[in-house]
Amino acid sequence: MEKVKVLIIGSGPAGYTAAIYAARAGLTPVLYTGGQPGGQLTTTNDVENFPGYPEGINGPQMMMDLQKQAERFGTKVSFGLVTSVDFSSYPLKVTIDEKDTLLAETVIVATGASAKYLGIPSEEVYANRGVSACAVCDGYFYRGKEVAVVGAGDSAAEESTYLSKLCTKVHLIVRRDEMRASKIMQQRVINTPNIEIHWNSETDEILGDDNGVTGVRILNNTTGVKKVIPIQGFFLAIGHKPSTDVFKGQLDMDESGYVKVIPGTTKTNVEGVFAVGDVADRVYRQAITAAGSGCMGALDAEKFLAAKEMEVAH
Repeated sequence: MEKVKVLIIGSGPAGYTAAIYAARAGLTPVLYTGGQPGGQLTTTNDVENFPGYPEGINGPQMMMDLQKQAERFGTKVSFGLVTSVDFSSYPLKVTIDEKDTLLAETVIVATGASAKYLGIPSEEVYANRGVSACAVCDGYFYRGKEVAVVGAGDSAAEESTYLSKLCTKVHLIVRRDEMRASKIMQQRVINTPNIEIHWNSETDEILGDDNGVTGVRILNNTTGVKKVIPIQGFFLAIGHKPSTDVFKGQLDMDESGYVKVIPGTTKTNVEGVFAVGDVADRVYRQAITAAGSGCMGALDAEKFLAAKEMEVAH
């Protein structure tokens, strides 16, 4: 059975940053990429808000650069999916692809979260060509244009008000006759003159051509009437799902499945297990914050291992 000092699960900005720090500390980390090597950013064409890239960078290229940097310092990057874990005893047991079990002295969970989609085919057709799940990431590309946001919670309210500062008009598509967002967020949306709320409405289809999104067809649930709204951008704000199913029953999570960490650290309820990036962050969900927490996770793991060595020495 292979033994590793630092096992990193996930290969987005959080996982690779943790690997860079752990490798430079001489901890010879092993990183498993998961089902989507490079994480969410590999589905993003242009990343313009990550420091150090004045011209912006292509998402997949950025992830390849991070991987090379991690490998340069001695990280072993392996392709594989963690299919089960047993954190009930130490060292920690992690099974890859249902067959290979590793014993790890520390585990850094960096499995990320993915945006929830409506499940209509046109979402995939126009992904990165007008369809986005992050206004902060992509809103800048729609300056001076009309866009739509679908959702009814705080995320939808926040995304709409954020986009209203950049776009000429924002159409907020709400399924019921009320929003779930907090009262203050609802008030902010209602008081913003260039946000139009379409109540009792569902997205029937996203429309477009070879250049990308051109409109959205919505269905009024009450009247059954369909109408087309001309837009250039369509933003999903119906929530995120953290990739934590494999850790259920092992790690403490909140009601949405995000891993709980001790505030100000990346420590979970299990000694030697640390959670970094979007898997433990339901607020910011940015590449830069994920990278920052990846650094924290590696430093926390390094301290943990140093304390273990001291115990053994005494």
